[in-house]
Amino acid sequence: MSLKGYLLPAGMLAAGCAALFTGLLPWPAFQELAARTVPVLAFVVAMSLVTEMVDDAGLFRVVTERLAALGRGRVFLLWLLVVGLATVSTVFLSLDTTAVLVTPVVVLLAVHARIPPLPFALTTIWLANTASLLLPVSNLTNLLAQDRLNLSPAGFANLVWAPALVGILVPIGLLWLAFRKDLSGRYGPQPVHKARDKVLLYSASGVMVLLLPALVSGVPVQIPAMAAAAVLLVLFLWRRRSALRWTMVPWRPLMLTAGLFMVVEALHANGLTQALSGIAGSGEGLPALLQLAGLGAGAANAVNNLPAYLALEPAGDSPVRLAALLIGVNLGPLVTPWASLATLLWHERLRTLNVEIRWGGFAVAGLAAVVLTVPLAVAALWLTSGMP
Repeated sequence: MSLKGYLLPAGMLAAGCAALFTGLLPWPAFQELAARTVPVLAFVVAMSLVTEMVDDAGLFRVVTERLAALGRGRVFLLWLLVVGLATVSTVFLSLDTTAVLVTPVVVLLAVHARIPPLPFALTTIWLANTASLLLPVSNLTNLLAQDRLNLSPAGFANLVWAPALVGILVPIGLLWLAFRKDLSGRYGPQPVHKARDKVLLYSASGVMVLLLPALVSGVPVQIPAMAAAAVLLVLFLWRRRSALRWTMVPWRPLMLTAGLFMVVEALHANGLTQALSGIAGSGEGLPALLQLAGLGAGAANAVNNLPAYLALEPAGDSPVRLAALLIGVNLGPLVTPWASLATLLWHERLRTLNVEIRWGGFAVAGLAAVVLTVPLAVAALWLTSGMP
């Protein structure tokens, strides 16, 4: 990893620290921010370690090989199975996991099957973003919203299930319409790779089987994530010590996120909330919810979904309004490459696989998806929330 890649994260963290030391971020506000966000960052680190080690154990490769077998040589069926994998990965393991780990395995699956890889690559990143609304663990923005709302995972899902369903089904329909010719036909048998260490593979699989329900059990998510990371670290120290490396810790996202938290909190302490209150609107009617979701989607594509959420969070002064904001910042980042960290990570993986993305076409297709998906998701939220 080059030093250049650390410039922005280090700069953002330095800016946050400068805001604290100069008093722009008051100490009491920083203490409240730390109490709220340290558990979230602990979860991010733990889940990054878990997914890296599970991937090294070979679980994701085994899953894709099973998908290739279940596809029975039909490209369309294989694509539907990839849709399922990307959705489940995003819902239970987060959008960044899908971008980093699912992308290379499904793209290589398409390449080996002599299928155009673009439909599989675009399916992965669209669903990494748009399927990230259902559970708190699906997206960092959801974890922040869950903390603000003080909801259990079940309560959170009950609030957003209808727009979350729209966020999955509408992009799938659009992708099929765009790539239906590429998704027809058949593919040949795929090679099966032998597991390097079956003990490690089966053990990692067992950890995941226990972890997934624990993440939605209502226990603070950082606890089962940290426990799973600890178990896997012990397993790797026993079976494959050489695979453990410091780069498994997500240093860049961690520094960037911590810095953003501090900078945006400093801005809130110095009038950002009042500045945005006029354009964020108020009320829980359909036009008001559309206004807030649209502002969230626009801000996410202009800067990034995390600072967009943090800046607009005070405008989400009710569960329904906060859910509308989540629709905008979760389902909206499909236009610009920097709109979500997941998209940047996805592009890094594609570059290593020599898969070219034309950002002009990406933006046009993403804009069409956002224009359809976000309003329909807001309408679904409004209809199921009983708002006037």
